[in-house]
Amino acid sequence: MLGLGRARVLPLLGVGLVSGFFAGLFGIGGGLVIVPALVVLLRLEQKLAAGTSLLAILPAASIAAATYALEGSVDWLVAGLLAVGAILGAQIGARLLQRIPRRGLQWIFVGFVAVMIVQLLLVLPDRSAAPVIDLTRGAGLVALGLVAGLLSAILGIGGGGVVVPVLMVWFGLGDLDAKGASLVMMLPGVISGLVANGRRHNVAVRAGLVVGASSLVSSPLGAWVAHLIPAQAGAWLFAGFLAFVGASMLREALRPSSVK
Repeated sequence: MLGLGRARVLPLLGVGLVSGFFAGLFGIGGGLVIVPALVVLLRLEQKLAAGTSLLAILPAASIAAATYALEGSVDWLVAGLLAVGAILGAQIGARLLQRIPRRGLQWIFVGFVAVMIVQLLLVLPDRSAAPVIDLTRGAGLVALGLVAGLLSAILGIGGGGVVVPVLMVWFGLGDLDAKGASLVMMLPGVISGLVANGRRHNVAVRAGLVVGASSLVSSPLGAWVAHLIPAQAGAWLFAGFLAFVGASMLREALRPSSVK
């Protein structure tokens, strides 16, 4: 089992605070912050970092989802349809983790991020929007959840970085409802991916618990800030966050294979 001294615990507590705040502010799990931090701070192998990230994500996503629900900022039908796809996607992703070319997935993710940034800068979010979910849109939401579940298991992220902008831009949800639905969707998908990765011994339990515990402090604060700022500002902030994430993922994709 991975040992943690004070020199490692304190930075991990900081990672939890940052990832928890982002979870509440953007409706994401925080794995986009946690995974690279675990690789750098603990020198974890990428697949072990991805599995550990799911354990760390769970507390922040849970408390942030509860905060959004208490504020009435969750579209439960949308969240449920997303969750159906996410559970299935997480199981498929865990099975493919040892086989799928991770670099190819990174390049696809970078391309998606670039498209979403442009669209988020152009879209005018409407927090009062309540789109009708017909059969076609329902199937699209399940498919979106499936993609989020795959990313959750393979890259160790909750999937909110994909789900939130798509819900806003392509499905017409308001920014707060999109974030709330993303967080609720994330929970069963993350649990499903965590169980699957745990069976394959891809989870460093102590590190995940340390990060997850500290994230509980900051995730309600992030959710409060999300409700406080205007919708347009929230969209621009999310676009900026995606730009940072995309640059980080691009750097990882360009790194020579021998380094991984």
